[in-house]
Amino acid sequence: MNSDEVKACCADAYSRDVVAMLLGDSYHPGGTALTRHLADTLGLTPGARVLDVASGRGTTALLLADIYQVRVDGVDYSPANTALAQGAAQAAGLADRAVFVTGDAERLPHRDGTFDAVVCECALCTFPDKAQAAAEFARVLKPGGRLGITDVTADPGHLPPELTGLAARIACIADARPLDEYTAILAAVGLRTLATERHDQALVRMIDQIEARLNLLRITAPARLAAAGVDLAAAPAVLDAARAAVADGVLGYALLTAAKSP
Repeated sequence: MNSDEVKACCADAYSRDVVAMLLGDSYHPGGTALTRHLADTLGLTPGARVLDVASGRGTTALLLADIYQVRVDGVDYSPANTALAQGAAQAAGLADRAVFVTGDAERLPHRDGTFDAVVCECALCTFPDKAQAAAEFARVLKPGGRLGITDVTADPGHLPPELTGLAARIACIADARPLDEYTAILAAVGLRTLATERHDQALVRMIDQIEARLNLLRITAPARLAAAGVDLAAAPAVLDAARAAVADGVLGYALLTAAKSP
């Protein structure tokens, strides 16, 4: 499967309702509380221009537009997510501050030096060409602009077999990298890391949440799970493997902020 096919597959998976049923409104560990912490760490101020890469259904972008009074452009690979996010912005009365387009993180449809900040939550790990995506983050940032990332971290050489393959890639695990590799990727394109934080327990809480919701949907909506390709027989082993990987330090979740040179 080539990189475009992988991106299309991930985008299709994350536009499905069953994903929202399993993950909730925020498709990442830590939810909106961690998003707000990230925004505070970036020092967002009213009127700033912010790009949300892999904006999904718009949860992060709308939160930033509403609470921090910034202008947010969201970009997502899925046209379905773009439409849902734009509809949510209109329903929330935020269409003047939150705009969404369909696009590729590795070829952002924005001009050089446009944004004061770029945020990317639980998505860099899914991009086939992380170095190219990082270069695009740097390109669209203004001099002195900041990047905020929350993402899965992993030691790829020690992941158990249950956490490899396409399904694990879609789940933000199979192609995740160690935290120091992310910082090196950013440094190579002129983005200097300012701070990193570990939030591994947020990942454990999400694993627990998925298990609880999966058990409920197994009873209330088994046909929807089957239609979405969820392997109910394999799910317990995958979730147990993920918990064990976090406990062993092989899998985790981190927050990272970086800055472009002035």
